[in-house]
Amino acid sequence: MTTTAKFDPWSAAFVAHPYDAYAELREHAPVTYYEPTKQWLVSCHEDVSALLRDRRLGRTYTHRYSHEEFGRPAPDPAHEPFHTLNDNGLLDLEAPDHTRIRRLVSKAFTPRMVEGLRPTVRRLAGELVDGLLADGGGDLIAAAAEPLPVAVIAEMLGVPEADRHLLRPWSADITGMFELNPTEEAARRAVTASIEFSDYLRALIRERRAAPGTDLISALIHAQEGSDALSEQEMISTCVLLLNAGHEATVNTTGNGWWALFRNPGELARLRGAVDDLLPTAVEELMRWDTPLQMFERWVLEDVEVHGVTIPRGCEIALLFGSANRDPQRFADPDRLDLGRTDNPHVTFGAGIHFCLGAPLARLELTESYGTLLRRAPGLRLVREPEWRPGYVIRGLKELLVEV
Repeated sequence: MTTTAKFDPWSAAFVAHPYDAYAELREHAPVTYYEPTKQWLVSCHEDVSALLRDRRLGRTYTHRYSHEEFGRPAPDPAHEPFHTLNDNGLLDLEAPDHTRIRRLVSKAFTPRMVEGLRPTVRRLAGELVDGLLADGGGDLIAAAAEPLPVAVIAEMLGVPEADRHLLRPWSADITGMFELNPTEEAARRAVTASIEFSDYLRALIRERRAAPGTDLISALIHAQEGSDALSEQEMISTCVLLLNAGHEATVNTTGNGWWALFRNPGELARLRGAVDDLLPTAVEELMRWDTPLQMFERWVLEDVEVHGVTIPRGCEIALLFGSANRDPQRFADPDRLDLGRTDNPHVTFGAGIHFCLGAPLARLELTESYGTLLRRAPGLRLVREPEWRPGYVIRGLKELLVEV
């Protein structure tokens, strides 16, 4: 089988609006092989949701097979610092290591712990919006969307405020390797960032060993005394994943969401008129309507049949979150932005054992960020139509210029 020609993740037009191509895939080729990336594309909500929970698939295969046994080449040795960092993080681990690490880290993301952060998140969001108002507008992403999740996660980990400007550039360079067929230049930047970020965290961990605090790094060090001990590399990889996932997705959800609101002025007016009542469902709908993570990849560990198509062991499956979230078989009138939508089982946070650990914190940050802007800047207006960054897998805007 071959995919339709409209699916082109390197096309600026496709990145700006992939939803027509998704509709064709769902209708004509819900499971199809895409030769340019050598992946099986899966586009329907029912299939994506089921495969996220299917233990015949995995984020890695090295816990069960060697590269040779799985029919895959070993990674380029020059990229080793990136793979060491990435492969020891929660997102790319399978049981039992995934279970052990997630059990430790999840203690910081219980509903009670996250709710305790609300005053801090609200204060930070207010300070950022005050700055935007004082300037009469500017780039909403740089001024409000970007600093908030960085500050919150850095605060949780105990990263000094003076060092926080280092985090987003490192994160952006590392996540560049998650795009489809990354260039050698992207790989070089990811390797450099992986080394620098790892060295920074290694030094921070040494400081916390000598002088523990109330931060998450200190808690993870303390946990090493038990049977669930983390290696130093696991600690470093966990911290990097929390920082990367904790702000890349939230930043893009905020930018994409405001762009969606500006394109749907009726819904924006509806939200402004009932912020307290509509905000919880509005945040979920904005995540569904234009999700920042368009694709999530899994390896086939045992043969699976999807929509009547057998996908053999050793293949890679690309689960199209953006398509699943617009599937008319699951969502009524899916292309319409409906901020009051209550039946909304979107897959933006994933599912199964790799369901986003930070989902409660992301929801809190988004609710406080949107709510503060809606209340304090009711006349917020778009200055000009934004451009999308070239990446497809992690999809977001270059900037979003507004005036107040």
